[in-house]
Amino acid sequence: MSDSTPSVTLLTRDGCGLCAVALEQLRPICADFGIEVAIVDVDEAAATDPALRAEYGDRLPVVLLNGREHSYFDVDEARLRADLSR
Repeated sequence: MSDSTPSVTLLTRDGCGLCAVALEQLRPICADFGIEVAIVDVDEAAATDPALRAEYGDRLPVVLLNGREHSYFDVDEARLRADLSR
């Protein structure tokens, strides 16, 4: 891994069942790499970043790795672990 710590963000919204499942999948993966999952509710963020909800709001949950889309709907565990290992 590089000197900089990677960031994993889950884009979600209140009441999203798939989002809850994705978070439960992400927590142990990220824990293995010593990082916390950041959670961003796109509806709450819309007040300051409406583009976020416009871009991702219809296909949640979305996993961002270092601010870039990594996967959506499902957590691609094997790919995420491989990318976090780099």
